[in-house]
Amino acid sequence: MAMDVIDYQIFGDDMQFVEIELDPREAVVGEAGTMFYMEDEIQMETVFGDGSAGQSGLLGKLLGAGKRLVTGESLFTTVFMNGGRGRRKVAFGAAYPGKIIPMHLGEMGGTLLCQKDAFLCAAKGVSLGIAFQKKLGAGFFGGEGFILQKLEGDGLAFIHAGGAIIEKTLQPGETLRVDTGCVVAFTSQIDFDIQFVGSVKTALFGGEGMFFATLRGPGQVWLQSLPLARLANRIVGASKIGGSKGGEQGSVLGGLGNLFEEE
Repeated sequence: MAMDVIDYQIFGDDMQFVEIELDPREAVVGEAGTMFYMEDEIQMETVFGDGSAGQSGLLGKLLGAGKRLVTGESLFTTVFMNGGRGRRKVAFGAAYPGKIIPMHLGEMGGTLLCQKDAFLCAAKGVSLGIAFQKKLGAGFFGGEGFILQKLEGDGLAFIHAGGAIIEKTLQPGETLRVDTGCVVAFTSQIDFDIQFVGSVKTALFGGEGMFFATLRGPGQVWLQSLPLARLANRIVGASKIGGSKGGEQGSVLGGLGNLFEEE
């Protein structure tokens, strides 16, 4: 089954959404909870797994759903198909500030590896699988780098990344060391590993974590400046749940403002 060829347009700056225009009978698969709006005659169906062509029969659907469960994603995805006679549009929105990146899998050798929460939507027929970090010990302690999501096919997929996005092309043997949460995606030729920072003192007091990702070329790498986990930690740390008493954090009053709060 050939991938559906879809037209799209990305709107917005820091909070983006992608609008996809479908010909009759064309379809797109979206991550659960990402649909923004859809025009009349767009038919929506929730399916196990990713709805790709390889998931025929009950066993195929269960295997596809199992892959998504391992990555921490929902067991289900939603397929949006144009059931009308004319062209119709459906849009998908990002869950937090950042950028939506279109990925032409056919131009990348048919495979893209990305962080488990990066996938937004894709042309019907793109397969969503998993890829384990080859060194399990480092993978378990390396956080985000242990389980990666694998996108396969020759169609168009959209991934979302937080903050500013940078694309780097690594030459053969060229190595880049990155915070594990800042790696968004990379092509299959990249040699990806997770390594200890090398110094106990740095690991304990440096504030950068105990592990970093190493990526060795050749291939393309996409990085994000604001991982979702980092954003969430800062929000929790600034909230009452995180120990703060409100808006005084960062002001000249500091904690003294709490003395005037009512019990």
